[in-house]
Amino acid sequence: MTIEDINVITSGGFAEALKLLAPEFEKQFPFKVNISYGSSMGGAPDSIPARLNRNEMFDIIILASSALEDFIQNGLVKAGTRADLVNSVIGAVVKTGSPKPDIKTVESFKHTLLNANSIACSASASGTYILTYLFPKLGIANEMRAKTKKIFSERVGHVVARSDAEIGFQQVSELIAIPGVEFIGEIPSEVQHCTVFSAGIMSNASNFNASKDFIRFLASPIVAHSIKNTGLNPIIPTLPW
Repeated sequence: MTIEDINVITSGGFAEALKLLAPEFEKQFPFKVNISYGSSMGGAPDSIPARLNRNEMFDIIILASSALEDFIQNGLVKAGTRADLVNSVIGAVVKTGSPKPDIKTVESFKHTLLNANSIACSASASGTYILTYLFPKLGIANEMRAKTKKIFSERVGHVVARSDAEIGFQQVSELIAIPGVEFIGEIPSEVQHCTVFSAGIMSNASNFNASKDFIRFLASPIVAHSIKNTGLNPIIPTLPW
């Protein structure tokens, strides 16, 4: 039996789920899944937009739905192949052994932000929301500017684990698997931001049918529990094919 390659690039939000599920798919189908990683947006040289601008070749792309739509509009992703896989929310971590600040209510969350010495957030979807919308909404943009670090090409949890930031914010799925940090919860629902992570097939995909099979597997109810364990909320979409 010939083993065919499927080349997938994913942003961090779906990365842990993809690493978990790809081997399960390979057990059931004659395909080898090759995984690459990059942020949905931002100016890092290893971000997904930068890699696509360098004409790197992939069959499937998985990232924030807003970014995927941009790629569909400019023709890089084949129209009609978008599949919304999961909803993802923002959470926070501190270094293991550090006091856990209260972020349960909007007021306690705001108090924690103002009293933190340093904060780290992603340069991708969650960090863009925090810096562009959340801090201004809370009326603390000026106070937060000098002590907030935007993290490129690295998980926020790693920055917190080595004490380069007191508290870190990112998609829950990107935080809970990092050693050396403790998850302190999701940010309050009143100021929460849900990001949909979606898959699409590249217009120049070398293996279109295999790509459909893999996305169908990722979107199936049978893997929903495994996805949920990585900190994501499966959507179980109606697929476009």
